Amino acid sequence: MKISVTFITLNSEKTLKPVLEAISWADEIVLVDSGSTDKTLEIAQKFKAKIVHRAFDGYGSQKNFATEQASHDWILSLDDDEILTPELQKEIQNLDLKNTEYQGFKIPRSLIFLGKLLRFSGEYRRLTLRLFNRKYGNWNAEYVHESVEVKGKIGTLKNQILHDSYRDLTDYFNKFNKYTSLGARTLAERGKTASSLKIISRFPTTFFKIYLLKGSCLDGYAGFMWALLTAINPVVKYAKLKEMSK
Repeated sequence: MKISVTFITLNSEKTLKPVLEAISWADEIVLVDSGSTDKTLEIAQKFKAKIVHRAFDGYGSQKNFATEQASHDWILSLDDDEILTPELQKEIQNLDLKNTEYQGFKIPRSLIFLGKLLRFSGEYRRLTLRLFNRKYGNWNAEYVHESVEVKGKIGTLKNQILHDSYRDLTDYFNKFNKYTSLGARTLAERGKTASSLKIISRFPTTFFKIYLLKGSCLDGYAGFMWALLTAINPVVKYAKLKEMSK
């Protein structure tokens, strides 16, 4: 069975090349772009990607659209900063997808933050469903924190994706602002509210959970910064939600 690898992009030139190099063996590469002004499309063309343009209206719907543009039913959906290890590449290529009992596969994913692979922050080998048969499922329509939903049996692969998401703190906060705004919008549409107490209490409880309970303290400086910034995320998201309700 052939595999289509799908991406959504917007000004992804700084991360895209190694991502595409790691899936150059794929039967098809589909890239849905929402208006890049850098060299993203030029890089994609060198890897003979099928490029489709679409205005961004949320991560879930954008990735759904990318699935629909593929020529093959088996989809490997990746972000523009997710690199398949050589071991994972071989594992996927050796799958017998024509005769498999599974309709999807979860893949371990590990986060690289501030140049360090986090091993104790809850982000090491975290399972995420990325390889699936589109006859049985697709991405849900969430604006942010979207996920693949498949009806059927799910397998698990052994080797991992490296998620090299943030080039530096400036890049982190650019994404942070976008994600918290989309998250607040999702909560507002669900009728959620945010009290001042909820906002204030979010930071210490989230930081304690990540830094101590999940062991982020063992990841050194990068682990501390990850726990700190992750704890700030829900504070800002719910503060934006409170702001929306005024």
